[in-house]
Amino acid sequence: MNIKSICVLGGTGFVGRHLATRLANQGYRIKVLTRHPQRHRDIEVLPDAQLVEADIHDPTVLQAQFAGCDAVINLVGILHEYSGQTFAAVHAELPGKVADACHAAGIKRLLHMSALRADAAQGPSQYLSTKGAGEQRVMRAQGLAVTCFKPSIIFAPNDNFFNQFANLLQRAPVLPLACPNSRFAPVYVGDVAAAFEKALEDDATIGQSYELCGPRVYTFKELVEDTARMLGLKRRVVGLPDALARLQAKIFGMLPVKIFTMDNYLSLQVDSVCDCNGLEALGITPRSVEGIMGPYFGNQNQRQRYDALRQAAGRD
Repeated sequence: MNIKSICVLGGTGFVGRHLATRLANQGYRIKVLTRHPQRHRDIEVLPDAQLVEADIHDPTVLQAQFAGCDAVINLVGILHEYSGQTFAAVHAELPGKVADACHAAGIKRLLHMSALRADAAQGPSQYLSTKGAGEQRVMRAQGLAVTCFKPSIIFAPNDNFFNQFANLLQRAPVLPLACPNSRFAPVYVGDVAAAFEKALEDDATIGQSYELCGPRVYTFKELVEDTARMLGLKRRVVGLPDALARLQAKIFGMLPVKIFTMDNYLSLQVDSVCDCNGLEALGITPRSVEGIMGPYFGNQNQRQRYDALRQAAGRD
């Protein structure tokens, strides 16, 4: 397929910004739909990038915005439910609306972001079951050339996962951790973006679903301990027994700002590890957590030491 113009849903999020930047710099025309364009004006700095205010849950809006594009990319996802934002609406219903709007607008190509271990029937959490339902919906859509991606935890220097734990570790000498033995294979956001670009350019990826993982498998506890080490901190990470992990999830789930919920706990009951790493099939060599986050956290340490010296010298 000759793809030149792409409409991106979720283009203002963590993965979306990386992907939009990569595609724009490769010469694609990018249209990013968002409810709040005033918050994301930096995207318009990208070459041939357009930021459009739109309600992506309105099928008529989707059809109108898809018109004239060659492909659609759906990256929309949430980790926590809030008022007016449910897993069912975002993960299961929206992909169906996107597939229908593609058909109505004459769009033949769709790239869809699912999640590793997503399963409509057997997903242990609402997150994973609704992700599975959305994936199922787009993969079964008639007349649509779909490629689906199922990543493990996605990381980068500006991610939420590692930086959240870095903040906690800097404040607490002892960190209690739920589900310490859950396993992950964190994948670098640049490698995920490369996989999407590869799929746009290779028709052999049509109809395929690719699991995306980094080069190493870690337990949850190992990941947090490695974060402390990369930060140069001596910290004790204490794995919670299951009863306390469930209690922590219930208590945290009642907070106004969601950090860890019962649904997150249920998602952690299955390992986020690839059976077959799609990056290798796509000719992409996955980059490691240590290779990306090590230098980032190391540079942070150097800046903090420099700032401390300036303060001690009375130069602030």
